Amino acid sequence: MSWDVLLLRLPDGTASVQDMADGHTPPPLGPQKDVLKSVSQAVPEADLSDPTWGSLLGPTWSIELNVGEEDPVDSIMLHIRGSGDDVLTPVFRLADALGCKVLDCSAGDLIAPQELSGWHAFQEFRDRVIGPSH
Repeated sequence: MSWDVLLLRLPDGTASVQDMADGHTPPPLGPQKDVLKSVSQAVPEADLSDPTWGSLLGPTWSIELNVGEEDPVDSIMLHIRGSGDDVLTPVFRLADALGCKVLDCSAGDLIAPQELSGWHAFQEFRDRVIGPSH
């Protein structure tokens, strides 16, 4: 079970998916080679040996980076597991490096670097359903 967040480019002033105009298609992040270079620079510890499905390990959490096979890359889905609020640091380093916003797929809202409520809500739900991860 993971907390899924999506890195994508959205217009300034967008706070949630409901704010987007019908039919709006976000611009791509860029060519896959450029996106992977940006990811490597933002989080050099990421394992991108499979360029379509990377991974990043922290002290109490892990992130799978679903880059996909499309070129150009439209977005990156992050599958986050574990615990620890420091997991948002690499998430927002990636977002900054790619010029993206971070969408909490559970709530449908964009999150800010210090916004922990979605991550905490996911952990509480996960712990009720399957038990603590640590």
